[in-house]
Amino acid sequence: MFRGVGTAIVTPFKNGELDLDAYERLVNYQIEGGVSALIVLGTTGEAPTVNDNERERLISKTLEIVGGRIPIVVGAGTNSTEKTLKLVRQAEKLGVDGVLIVTPYYNKPTQEGLYQHYRYISERTSLKIIVYNVPGRTGVNILPETAARIAADLKNVVGIKEANGDIDQIDRTVALTKNARSDFMVWSGNDDRTFYLLCAGGDGVISVASNVAPKHMSDLCSEFFKGNLEKAREIHRKLKPLMKALFLETNPIPVKAALSLMGYVENELRLPLVPASEKTVEHLKGILRESGLL
Repeated sequence: MFRGVGTAIVTPFKNGELDLDAYERLVNYQIEGGVSALIVLGTTGEAPTVNDNERERLISKTLEIVGGRIPIVVGAGTNSTEKTLKLVRQAEKLGVDGVLIVTPYYNKPTQEGLYQHYRYISERTSLKIIVYNVPGRTGVNILPETAARIAADLKNVVGIKEANGDIDQIDRTVALTKNARSDFMVWSGNDDRTFYLLCAGGDGVISVASNVAPKHMSDLCSEFFKGNLEKAREIHRKLKPLMKALFLETNPIPVKAALSLMGYVENELRLPLVPASEKTVEHLKGILRESGLL
């Protein structure tokens, strides 16, 4: 579907409404920075607080701005299989390239339940599907063996966003899924694990940091793919303070604060999220200045 960087893009708000002018500026900043895809309405896009009408408007606006230049993937995961399918069908009708489906949260399915969840959806859509494993948010961890079973059986499931911070699991997920199907892709779900996942044989990152630094993140991946390991490692080390700063508070609180400092969006979130503390904002100012982004 894509190699390199897919930006998990924020959803800008202004006075409680979608800010589509700011969104257009931000999307173009991403494309100009060289990202390979956009992931719309994920966790970073505050999807749980965006209603169905707003989803349609935001997806349609993304398609209009991008104009086929890069793939568009829409977050469609919920903890209800039928509701997830409804969101997948909305995305399919609008004409996106794929969907990102998080493992069902709160109700904590078994590994068999996870497999059947993805099987049910994959059999009912022609869209490409990316599995999203983020146990820190969902309370459930999709094991490498289950990911490999999905890769082997469900052909329109094209890859997994792996946000489990366990390096051993990352290594096993890459090895088992690619053994099951050579074209199955693995993206890091944590910016600070991108370099390690690439070294393990992965395909890139679905990134929060690229909202702020699209060229830097794109260069990290492109240098690695060109075989310039030392250059990729150097970029990774330079970006590490920014990557850490963007998770000083719950994502996307810091990234919205950073983008606000850079003039791209209002520093506005929807409850239950609130803007970053003054301490976090001051820290972000310093990091952005050191990185040449402010």
